Amino acid sequence: MAAFRAWIGHVFARFSDTLEILSVSDSTQATPDIMTNPPRKLRRQRGITLIGLLTWSILLGFAGYLMVRVIPTVSEAYTVQGVVDRLAAAPPPTVAEIRRAFDRQKQIDSTIVSVSGTDLDITKENDKVVISFAYEKEIPLFGPTFLLIKYAGRSR
Repeated sequence: MAAFRAWIGHVFARFSDTLEILSVSDSTQATPDIMTNPPRKLRRQRGITLIGLLTWSILLGFAGYLMVRVIPTVSEAYTVQGVVDRLAAAPPPTVAEIRRAFDRQKQIDSTIVSVSGTDLDITKENDKVVISFAYEKEIPLFGPTFLLIKYAGRSR
């Protein structure tokens, strides 16, 4: 009878959130293992659900898609900035020659596609040539949805 009561106590403790241990009235009998080592309280399962997994995978997939579409334009903007800085450091004597030098550099570096020499604003401030540029890049995402990024920079 004591073993049956111990088994019932084990089942009750497993399937409910209590650790109620039934006492054995006869202390001369060997106590079952369940009485000396009660099972731990069941914890709520942790983890991600299928809907959560799908939601996160869609969000991460979209973020990855945006990165694949945006990173080349950011790289182009940094390349244009580098070319403008090099031209301003040792400028040719005229504005037309600065524009031609930029176009030659554009032919060498194939990542520059959005800016040409005519898009450069060339000014002189404190006897120093300042070359600035500004352009917009429209990135098609899906269907009629586009991402518009405005880039602007000037020589240092």
